[in-house]
Amino acid sequence: MSTHAKRERLLLADLLEQAGPDAPTLCEGWRTRELAAHVVVRERRPDAAGGLLLNVLKTRLDQAMAEYTAKPYEELIRLIRTGPPKMSVYALKQIDEAANAVEFYVHAEDVRRAQPDWSPRELDPVFADSLWARLEKLARLTGRKSPVGLVLRRPDGRTAVAHKGTPVVTVTGEPGELTLFCFGRQDAARIELDGEKTAVAELTTAKLGI
Repeated sequence: MSTHAKRERLLLADLLEQAGPDAPTLCEGWRTRELAAHVVVRERRPDAAGGLLLNVLKTRLDQAMAEYTAKPYEELIRLIRTGPPKMSVYALKQIDEAANAVEFYVHAEDVRRAQPDWSPRELDPVFADSLWARLEKLARLTGRKSPVGLVLRRPDGRTAVAHKGTPVVTVTGEPGELTLFCFGRQDAARIELDGEKTAVAELTTAKLGI
């Protein structure tokens, strides 16, 4: 496993363990048990994980989620820490980094920021740049349902267009915060919004993400 993905994986496992199986998360309708099951199903049940994107596999995904949600919580945490099976595509370093560093970062914040006493996490510059590089590639995909033009801006001025259109809203923040915003965690992201009041309101309630 690559450095960023491995670190975020272990952090997520630690946070889930500390929170316990019934703690809230930022994922609507999911507590920590369901979030842990989701992570395991995504890596260990490729036959069902496709249901995250394809309606034809939704029933199989629901069945797999029910099966893993019923497992002991400690087993789910162990499976997350252990990582994907050797034959999984996620066991390949390049795919692990591309698919899991962002996935585990977002879900770790799903756990952290659902707690009343959370505080911002300072990311190291290398990881922040890695998140930004991924966000530049995914911006159009995550922003495709934006009802307004959407521009992402880092504090240093670097920008990425997530959705073309007018009026335009510019979202300014650190890469980690912009990542959370673009993955549908608008309320939890610490960002600044610049644009017409009605456009800002529409954007903050839009269904962003993959």
